This record gives sequence, C-alpha cells and structure tokens, in this order.
Amino acid sequence: MTDVYSEKPWLKNYDKHVPPNLKYERKTYAEKFYEVVSKYPNKTALIYMGKKITYKELDALSNQLAAYLIKIGLKPGDVVGLHMPNIPAHYISVVAVQKAGCVSTGVSPLLTAHEMEHQLNDCKAKVVITTDIMFSKIAEVADKAPFSTVIVTGIADFLPGLKRVLGKALKKIPTGEVSPLSGKNVISFMDALEGMPASKVLVPRTMDDTIFIMYTGGTTGPSKGAVLTQKSYMSNFQQVLVWLDMPPETVAISAFPLFHIAGLAFGGFIMIHGPTQIIVPDPRDSHFIIRAVKSYTPNIIVNVPTVFFELMKNPEFSKLDLSNLWWCLSAAAPFPPENIKELESIIGEGNFIELYGMTETSPVTACNPRYGRKKAASIGMPISDTEFKLIDPLTGEPAKMGEPGEIAVRGPQLMKEYYNKPEETAYAIRDGWMHTGDVAYMDEDGYFYIVDRVKDMVNVSGFKVFTRELDDILVKHPDVDMAATVGIPDPDRPGSERVAASVVLKPGVEKSDAKKEELLQYLRERVAPYKVPKVLHFMDELPTSGVGKILKRELKKLLEEEFKSKG
Repeated sequence: MTDVYSEKPWLKNYDKHVPPNLKYERKTYAEKFYEVVSKYPNKTALIYMGKKITYKELDALSNQLAAYLIKIGLKPGDVVGLHMPNIPAHYISVVAVQKAGCVSTGVSPLLTAHEMEHQLNDCKAKVVITTDIMFSKIAEVADKAPFSTVIVTGIADFLPGLKRVLGKALKKIPTGEVSPLSGKNVISFMDALEGMPASKVLVPRTMDDTIFIMYTGGTTGPSKGAVLTQKSYMSNFQQVLVWLDMPPETVAISAFPLFHIAGLAFGGFIMIHGPTQIIVPDPRDSHFIIRAVKSYTPNIIVNVPTVFFELMKNPEFSKLDLSNLWWCLSAAAPFPPENIKELESIIGEGNFIELYGMTETSPVTACNPRYGRKKAASIGMPISDTEFKLIDPLTGEPAKMGEPGEIAVRGPQLMKEYYNKPEETAYAIRDGWMHTGDVAYMDEDGYFYIVDRVKDMVNVSGFKVFTRELDDILVKHPDVDMAATVGIPDPDRPGSERVAASVVLKPGVEKSDAKKEELLQYLRERVAPYKVPKVLHFMDELPTSGVGKILKRELKKLLEEEFKSKG
C-alpha cells in the first residue's frame, strides 16, 4: 500500500550537496579516530579553560587509558560507566573505551543513587570513571553495583601547572574528597595513566558490535538501555556530517553534556572528523560560554534551547563579533518559533538550524537544511537513507497529509535493541520501524512538525521526565491516595516545561505547606532533581473518565489555568 510518506516529498528540498543515499564506510570508531590522528596530528582537538590538547596528545592519552583498562582485565564488550561533566578526561575516556574494544554508558550526574544503582547493575558496568566532586555518589552505590574499579579525575586535571595550583588554592576550582571503597580498586585518573605505554591500542571490533549503551526513560518501570552499534552510530556520523557540510577546519562549541546522547553525538562525531571543539564544563555558565566564543570565535554553536535563552538574556552575547559564525544548531527540546527571530537578529538571518533525534536512533533522524529553507517550528525533514511515516494512533493506518500521527522512523542509525528487554524492543521496533511516541504532521514540502507526545512525557530543558514514574512513587507515600503528574509550560524557559503534580491525600490527612514540602522531599530522595515537581497541588479528586482512568489532558488544562491566574 502506497502513502504520501513512501513518495518521500522531502527529497525535492534537500540541499544540492546532500544525496538521498550514502555509501557508508565500514570503519569502527577507533579505526576512524586513528585515521584522523594521522591526518591532523598537531591540530588542536580540544580547548579546555585555555589549555589546548592536540589530536596527537589525545591519541597518546587515550592509548594510555585503554592500556590500563586492558591491564586490569577488561575484555571486549565489557561496559565502562562515564560519570563526569565535560572535562578532558571524559573525551579521553570515550576514545579509550573504544580502543580497548569496550562499551561505554553515560551516567548522568543528575541521577539519584537508586537510579544510578539500576543503570550500573543493568549494564553490568565493570569500571566507573568519575570526578572527585562526584565521588560520593559513586561511593553511595559501591556495595550495590558490580564495578570493581573506580577511576577518579579532577576538574583541574590537564590544566597548566600554575593555573591548576592557583585554582585549587583560591578555591576557584571545586574539589572533593576521595576515600577507599571496600572491595573496590580506587585510583586517580593520572595514576592510571602513569607508566602506561602511549603506543597504539586497537582491539578488533566489527560493525555489528555494541559501541554504547545509552539509557533512556520509560513509561513503565526504570530506565532502559538503548544498544547502539558501531554501524548505527558511525552511519549517523556520516549522515550528519554530510547534511551539515562541516569541514575538518571547523571550530565548534557546545554545552551538551557527553553523558547525554546529543553531547555524545556532537563531541564523539567531531573527534573522528578533525574539527576543534571548545569544552564547556558547566552548561549553566553563560558567562563562560560567552568568554569562550569571544576568545576562540567558533564557526558553529550547538545547544539545547534553554542555553540559547540564557545567552540571549546576557547583553554581552549580542555584542560579540560573530562574523566567523556559520550557524547555530538546537536539539533535544522544541525551540519556540517566536524566539527564533530574536536569536537570528544576533547570529544572522537563516543561521539557525533545528533538528530531531532520540537516543534510540544514534541520535539524529531529521534536520532543517544547512543551506536551504528553514521552517520555524519544524524539525526539518528526514536525512539521507532515513524514512519517516506518520501513523494514526487510533487506526494504525498512515495519517493523511497535514494530519497528526505518531512518527515511525527507519534507517541505518536505528539501535539494535533495548538491553535485555526483548518485549520492549519488539514493541518499539516493528517491521524495521522505530515507533517514537512523538506525534507530528507533515506539510506538502516534506517538513515535519512535532505537535504532541503519545506518552505522558514532560520535557524539562531537554531532559525527559516520564510522569508515570512520579505517579507510582507518590502513591507509595502513606499519606497519598491518588497522584497524577503532567507538564505545564515554563514561563521562564520558552519551549521547556515544568513538572506539576496533583495529589489527593488520604482521609484525615491535612492539606498544608508542610505536607507539600514533605512530599517534595520524599521525591527529592528518589528521583533526579529535574524530575521533582515545581508545582504540587492538592485536590479533592482528580478528573477521571467513566472507567476511572485519570484524564491527564483535563488535569493539564486545570493546572495551566490555575498557574496563569496566580501570575
């Protein structure tokens, strides 16, 4: 059966340099990295607080770490958890893990101990690489997780000696206590490298082998690991680099963290292509980003919308000389159309690009054209070798032109599976199509527009919050009878949402500010900070359907109206 999507109307709007189909190299990440090092050994790969690290130096450091991982017994396919902000050790580790033939998993510093314990156990991590300021979180789960070695780096590692010493002495560089862990080997990052050979390490891997296990939330139960292969990630690397026409001479900056799939794609792709990237350790520090842009005049800036909004609030951003800037790219959350003109008044008209992806697709599947027409509010069109179709959630049939339907995507960048979750894999990937849970419509030019989510997901500055998880935790509290959480617009962060919870207390339990704080503290101890509701509202009853199902759409409207009325 043919439909409007099988006709691929988007192809007629591709930039001239983008072919519908690509010829893919069969090279693993580590093989491609060595190729780049041989081409650009003395080129700056990373810039960190003024310190420049060349590709040759990145190669040597990652060889030393890879040699250490092999020395302590890691075998091909073993998992290493990377629990760090964007600092040199994180980039070195991404490359080293690949050279050692292992698999990395990004472990968000925002996770609670319970969430971290689940992830490290689920993927059977053998080693965790963390920082001294985050060590206490690893220590909290050490006796409940399988890792045998913890490698600890510091924010000041790889800074010039004087800057490192002064930074610590003046307490401008945060540090943390590191202590022994029973039954675990704890070693500093620098000590792990000490004495290790810098000669080439390349444990053979095939394109079908796993490269990353990246965790993503689910509507039922704990997070699940998306298994990305060398083929899926490296295919997306070629797709994105061709689409964006990014030459190796590029200088780039992004605040996306490497523990997030967007950051892993951006940072990881660049290290196997040859550009220079400026490391941003704290994405909330707009002053740091502005200083870096001023000092290094990047050609591209890649961020989540909320980071762009913070930059636009800072008057210094609009005063920057951006004559070297080619484009800004936004991902991970919708960018409100009304704010695009404001950003383009600073960066130049037509220099804003929005794309779409997800963890399960390595991650990019759609993007506005690099040179051609960019449509506000649109995620663009499917990139090379990528197909979209929209499915009516009620009928299961393809949605008609202009009508909403769930995005199903097919292409070489699709994940292999959810780790050890065959039923969830079978539900998500049907007949080769990944069912995304996002609802969109397509216009006559083949551009897609996200309008809703099939599942009750809240988008908090690019971080996904699945409300059922919060509902289930709240109702376990002894004073709670019913609970439902939804997302409401965040007036301070256009395009982002706030988590709002409505709670029905058990008979005899008094509604009070103290009870609200008790429930919020209860959640703080069980979920990551960005998941904790910004609004908690007591109700006598929740809106329900005739069969007793909570009507979250109705609840969302009620909370939005109440929030607006309170200003």
